[in-house]
Amino acid sequence: MANEVHAPPEPGFTDLVKGIIHDFGDLIRQELRFARTEMKADLAKTKDAVTVLALGVGTSVLGAILLALMLVYLLHWLSYTEAAADPGRIPLWGCFGIVSAVFLVSGVALMAAGRKMFQHFNPLPDQTAQTVKENVEWIVNSK
Repeated sequence: MANEVHAPPEPGFTDLVKGIIHDFGDLIRQELRFARTEMKADLAKTKDAVTVLALGVGTSVLGAILLALMLVYLLHWLSYTEAAADPGRIPLWGCFGIVSAVFLVSGVALMAAGRKMFQHFNPLPDQTAQTVKENVEWIVNSK
């Protein structure tokens, strides 16, 4: 008869194994894509935190250098024997001290902000690791 409809043959064992392997490969590729995306986002956060931390360190180093210069001028001022020409003005060592204090305080604040930024995230792909763990548990428990 020309009108007979043939049902598709049932898949064999090898076809089922091939399908499982293909699905497992797709799952691994998706997990890797997800991990890459998650790591890119975390890398951007890490870059921002490192930038703030580096600015803090640089500012603190500049403040420490100015503090050292202030100490040199203070030593010179303490060893100076003649009376100051204008006692109402801030001595040079005091000016260095004020500027170095501003740099040190802002540097420490920037370093604290950078440290806080690092504490608010984990640069490892946590969600991906959790999903892979769930997939492995599912595969192991399905036997």
